[in-house]
Amino acid sequence: MQRNGGGVGVGGQPWMFRRVRLTWLSFMLFFILVFFPLIAHYYLTTIDEAGDRDKHIFGPRPGGELCEAKHVQDLCRIRESVSEELLQLEAKRQELNGEIARLNLRIEACKRSIDSAKQDLLQLKNVISQTEHSYKELMAQNQPKLSLPVRLLPDKEDPGLPPPKSPRSCRLRSCFDYARCPLTSGFPVYVYDTDSYPWGSYIDPLVKQAFVASVKSNIYVTNNPNIACLYLVLVGELQESPSFPLPSPSELEKQLKALPYWRSDGHNHVLVHLSRKSMTQNFLYNVSTGRAAVAQSTFLEQQYRDGFDLVVSPLVHALSEPNFLEVPPQVPVKRKYLFTFQGERVESLRSSLQEAPPQSFEEEMEGDPPADYDDRIIGTLKAVQDSHLDQVLVEFTCKNPRPSLPTEWALCGEREDRLEVLKVSTFALVIAAGDGQLVASAGFGMRLFEALEVGAIPVVLGDHSRLPYHQFIRWSEAAILVPKPRVTELHFLLRSLSDNDMLAMRRQGRFLWETYFSTSENVLNTILASIRTSIQVPAAPIKEEPVHEIPHKAGKLAGTDANLADNGDLDLGPVETEPPYASPRFLRNFTYTAADTYRSWNRAPGPFHLFPHTPLDPVLPSEAKFLGSGTGFRPIGGGTGGSGKEFQAALGGNVPREQFTVVMLTYEREEVLMNSLERLNGLPYLNKVVVVWNSPKPPSDDLLWPDIGLPIVVVRTEKNSLNNRFLPWDAVETEAILSIDDDAHLRHDEIMFGFRVWREARDRIVGFPGRYHAWDVNHQSWLYNSNYSCELSMVLTGAAFFHKYYAYLYSYVMPQAIRDMVDEYINCEDIAMNFLVSHITRKPPIKVTSRWTFRCPGCPQALSHDDSHFHERHKCINFFVKVYGYMPLLYTQFRVDSVLFKTRLPHDKTKCFKFI
Repeated sequence: MQRNGGGVGVGGQPWMFRRVRLTWLSFMLFFILVFFPLIAHYYLTTIDEAGDRDKHIFGPRPGGELCEAKHVQDLCRIRESVSEELLQLEAKRQELNGEIARLNLRIEACKRSIDSAKQDLLQLKNVISQTEHSYKELMAQNQPKLSLPVRLLPDKEDPGLPPPKSPRSCRLRSCFDYARCPLTSGFPVYVYDTDSYPWGSYIDPLVKQAFVASVKSNIYVTNNPNIACLYLVLVGELQESPSFPLPSPSELEKQLKALPYWRSDGHNHVLVHLSRKSMTQNFLYNVSTGRAAVAQSTFLEQQYRDGFDLVVSPLVHALSEPNFLEVPPQVPVKRKYLFTFQGERVESLRSSLQEAPPQSFEEEMEGDPPADYDDRIIGTLKAVQDSHLDQVLVEFTCKNPRPSLPTEWALCGEREDRLEVLKVSTFALVIAAGDGQLVASAGFGMRLFEALEVGAIPVVLGDHSRLPYHQFIRWSEAAILVPKPRVTELHFLLRSLSDNDMLAMRRQGRFLWETYFSTSENVLNTILASIRTSIQVPAAPIKEEPVHEIPHKAGKLAGTDANLADNGDLDLGPVETEPPYASPRFLRNFTYTAADTYRSWNRAPGPFHLFPHTPLDPVLPSEAKFLGSGTGFRPIGGGTGGSGKEFQAALGGNVPREQFTVVMLTYEREEVLMNSLERLNGLPYLNKVVVVWNSPKPPSDDLLWPDIGLPIVVVRTEKNSLNNRFLPWDAVETEAILSIDDDAHLRHDEIMFGFRVWREARDRIVGFPGRYHAWDVNHQSWLYNSNYSCELSMVLTGAAFFHKYYAYLYSYVMPQAIRDMVDEYINCEDIAMNFLVSHITRKPPIKVTSRWTFRCPGCPQALSHDDSHFHERHKCINFFVKVYGYMPLLYTQFRVDSVLFKTRLPHDKTKCFKFI
């Protein structure tokens, strides 16, 4: 135990020793860290005080004393400079901030001033615009229309024209006296009496009679030569007689100069030579005609003055009219023969003409043998015939060739035999003369005439030939013009044409033939129209049917049918509070001729101006025959264009202000008529009502007509005819006509909607009852169908809108045979109008609303209720197809419904509707 205790005691001594050492070390470390710095600080302070009191080495110093130190003096100076600059910049900054605040205040004031100025400017612009509009309206109301200038005629002996260098260089600008034909002259034409000059008694009697008859019916002919614009002289065709030798060129010149109004050089004279034979005399060859133009069928190149002389068609039908029933139909397009040609080349002189020095017409031609392609043409056409690829007929020898000029192809046989061949020919070759000097001949024109007459498409071989009226007619739309070197490619070219192209060319050819070539009247009209169009004189206005009004007295103010007044949700537009006003008359009559000369001559129905223009027609002269292809039809209608203010008022159309005229046909149904007139009371945009009284018996003396607030004109007719419905009555002063039966029962909203649709389709018939035509396979004929269908091709004119332009065409241009059939059956006038419009426009009519019948319930029996009515309409359609040569009606499933106005739609017909 003691060892243990002694061991612990002994062993604890070094531990205690180590503990004492750690305490000592800690004390020393504390002393060094605390007291040693204090002692050092005190010592250093004592040294600073013991030395120079002005020099403190370790003690604190004032700021100025620090700067006196050499090593920081430069920095002090920089600090002072920077401090001064900072003070200056701060002052400037405060000054600029004040300036910015002042400028911001000025900007805000300027903005307020600009906004105020903008408001004032906008108000000023509105005031100016309203003032200008009011000024224009006042000027339009108070300023008189442009009046025609006074016509001043030149001196009788002084044409006022410089002499041309030579008669061969005559052109309109150098040889025609425009002073005698101002735009407002009306184009008066003076025609010399054929018996007043030496050779007049030797003219072919048929030519003379046809010419005289045509002159009497022409509206431009005047009996006063002093005011005439043009002077017409008939110089042939002369009868070949040994007792009457043709005068020499010098003698003929003397006889021409002896004409009373020749005035030394013959200016404004036209020498007309009409040919009835394939070989005719070139009566005026080597004759100096001065400033007189020549219109004939035969010309040599050195004789023809392009742009001045006129190549005319031969006069085949002198006193006869074309028989539409004998003209073959235009369909089917392809016929038995692909092409045919019958002729014999004339190489020797065949003429009974008197030779005239210095050189006759025939000698001139034979003096220069032709170098042409006739031999190649013969070989090529025979090879096509022998190949049997297509059935063709070519004959180059004739049993009985007709007399013809040298180097041209003579006609074979009689005219009737040639026509029979052409009737089964798709194409008819017309080969130009071998001599390039012969630019036109009567035989060439005869071939062209016969081909167009029976619907064989002419194929003209020879690009040096001048076709009749080539300056104005685009012959490429009716004939195929091929240079002779391309004869080897002719077969390929003809086979490449589609049926649609061939039908279009055939229709255009039929149009050209009927309009310009078919009768003597058309030939004369074409000659005058070509000259008048060349000098840009507009056509004379077409006549309107004068109204012989039946006096009548108005009764009490008409009421309004409650059923008709209920228009549903359809806004009828603003009701007119002004008096009725007519459509603006066309003001471009004196300028459109210059603008549309070439285009209008070649497009049906307005090729060029054979007939006077309509006063309401701004783009389509009604002078054009209607039997055209219809291509290029331009929408008719007047006005100045633009949507106009009424468009926003839901009227629609491109004419700012417009009304329509109701034309109502009636026959001895006074009570029905009075009820129908009463229903028109309050109808917006109605100009007037024209009642066509078709009965020879006048209205009852005690009959009181309703007062609807608008004029009611009762027209007395010469005879009971349904054609009277479409006469262009002068009482109709609007372009829009609503043709309506006296028993038609239409609401005001239906009429107004139809009027809106017509304004958007002014060239179409727009109406309510739709019908269609159908082909009867069993009887191989057309049928008229009145059953309800999703398809239609006609809109009956018993309730339809159409343009007044069509009234002129129907009454004065459409073939008389159609109007005669309407009178015979007392039926089909509505079908005839649909045929006419569809043929011209190549568009179907437009049906509006869901109404399929419009007859007045409980009205007396009408003509359409007779069983024979539909049989007659079948016959009418088939007859009209023969007259036109094809079926012009077009099917459509398009119908316009006023869906925006919530029209009630029959549930059983909604599947047929197509809406816009």
